[in-house]
Amino acid sequence: MELYTALIIIFVFFLSLALGIWAFFSLLIASILVMAFGADFGLDKVGILIAKITVRSSRSWELSAIPLFLLMGELLFRADLSRRLFDGLSTIFNKVPGGLLHVNVTGCTVFAAVSGSSAATTATIGRISVPELLKRGYSRSLILGSLAGSGSFGLLIPPSIGLIIYGVLGEVSIVRLFAAGFLPGLIVASFYSIYLGVASPRVNTDGIVFEWRALLGLLPIFSLILIVLGSIYCGIASPTEAAAVGVGGALVLAFIEKRVTKTFLMDSVFAATQLSCVIGAVVITASVLSTATGIVGAPQAIASWVVGLNLSKTMLLFALALFYILLGLFLDGVSILVLTLPLTMPIAVATGIDPIWFGIFLILMIELGLMTPPVGFNLFVIQSISRASIGEIALAAIPFFLIMCASVILFTIFPGIVLWLPNLLF
Repeated sequence: MELYTALIIIFVFFLSLALGIWAFFSLLIASILVMAFGADFGLDKVGILIAKITVRSSRSWELSAIPLFLLMGELLFRADLSRRLFDGLSTIFNKVPGGLLHVNVTGCTVFAAVSGSSAATTATIGRISVPELLKRGYSRSLILGSLAGSGSFGLLIPPSIGLIIYGVLGEVSIVRLFAAGFLPGLIVASFYSIYLGVASPRVNTDGIVFEWRALLGLLPIFSLILIVLGSIYCGIASPTEAAAVGVGGALVLAFIEKRVTKTFLMDSVFAATQLSCVIGAVVITASVLSTATGIVGAPQAIASWVVGLNLSKTMLLFALALFYILLGLFLDGVSILVLTLPLTMPIAVATGIDPIWFGIFLILMIELGLMTPPVGFNLFVIQSISRASIGEIALAAIPFFLIMCASVILFTIFPGIVLWLPNLLF
């Protein structure tokens, strides 16, 4: 009965999405149906339970890091530090095979470490790199593809909004998740750079000479990364406290760049608030659905059914990978995370998969979804910058999609790559 309930939940959710209903409201509809019919609760009791879960979920101290990190990203985005970042990285990579294409990869890696958002990372770096690289004659396909792949690092490289949500919903240490995401993010970025060096082995053809002034322009943003992540890993600050420090640091950088105006501050706060409300609504309704499915025993039933199949850990991860890649065709990353975690995490734990490692695996699967049409959000961000078609951007992203798939296989064979840093530091 519980297994049928889980299937009905999934069907109702996707039907709601197909009808054009917002994701958070679709989750709420599914939750109400489960509690009203699966648990046989009256509507008055359903209302009281939803109210209690909403208060409990929205008061989470860890979740307060999300609007702060989003605000930090918006401030940096509007401070237009991408020009300094581009100039500084250009002087480093000009003589490297692949040339300035590495600016996309490294720039996204660096900005992801201060924004926590894939959309902000892609938009900030792409806004300056795409026109500059096109003007210098680089392959259009490699420009778009490398940005589509690297822009997704905002979900993996700490401080990551996705890892915060996973930690809160899965009751896993966010600090350990941040540490676990760092090395895999650098490895995937390195693989991207190696591919770019092989696919476009041009060297020193851009007329750019080494300049210390351009290199010094990298210091502000690297200093902010060091302050935010260093305070977390050294145990000085929690992720939420570090996010608050990051907002202060971003404001200082904006003052230095002489960008701070009333409009600048209002636009930054409004954009961060708007996105925070969207994420908060989805997380809260996902908590409601998680409680509802827990009441009727659906997650435990699915976990027992999967364990009863006697799949090896490798086969289970392969099946989950296909499941998440398919979901990525239709849903955004946050919706995938909050919808599936109550169902897949019990399966992972029951089969002996480390919850920290599973969190990184799940984020990598969501990153793959960001590169796939028709709902791959990074593709739409790049389209707004480059005016290229979604089909062209999706085709350009295929090599980077495959590289990330190969990276997931590597982390599956050698899980110690993911767990080494959190085990070393904590």
